[in-house]
Amino acid sequence: MRLLLAEDDTALGRATCVYMMRDGHAVDWVTNGNQLIELTGKFDYDCVLLDLGLPELSGRDCLVNMRSRELTTPVIVTTAQGFREHRIHLLDLGADDYLVKPYDLAELSARVKAIVRRSQAVNPPAQSQQTFGPLTLLPASNAVLWHGNTIVLTAKEFRVLEALLQRQNRIVTRQQLEAEIYGWNESVGSNAIEVHIHHLRRKISGELIQTVRGVGYQVGTL
Repeated sequence: MRLLLAEDDTALGRATCVYMMRDGHAVDWVTNGNQLIELTGKFDYDCVLLDLGLPELSGRDCLVNMRSRELTTPVIVTTAQGFREHRIHLLDLGADDYLVKPYDLAELSARVKAIVRRSQAVNPPAQSQQTFGPLTLLPASNAVLWHGNTIVLTAKEFRVLEALLQRQNRIVTRQQLEAEIYGWNESVGSNAIEVHIHHLRRKISGELIQTVRGVGYQVGTL
């Protein structure tokens, strides 16, 4: 999943990013409300983690802005205030869930997964599985079927393959793949994409992904 984290506490923001990325998610991290408004206007996120105490534009105002634009992205609000009336007010404004600080990162991750599952049940993706010749992608399990055999991939391996298949018969650069699967402020190793490609070839087929030297990668006709 691709998450947007809005948190101005540097230590908490960094810890949340690290935990969520280790859990297989891409995370974009912003530290003020105006940045959140800008990114939600440019990208589609699976979930927004929203701190109420943001500078420039408060988390409450960000939430109101998102819902006024009819964005249905699930929002989990994090707040230092645990009063019942305060929580009810947030839910009335359009929040899907809330956590009182300090929160447990494992609980936050579990809530993200649960809330995205509920969201997809109400608004299912247009295509829950995608088929390309002998290859079928199963997003719910980060798995593929190759000639009927199930092959389990890591979250990032799955997203690299999905990105290439969505641009089938076109060359995709390493930079394009990095932008697709990593958060914009996430550190990316210089050979990270090459490693994912190597694993995909080893797990599925050495002929699946072609390297166009000096340009990028391409999946041909399957």
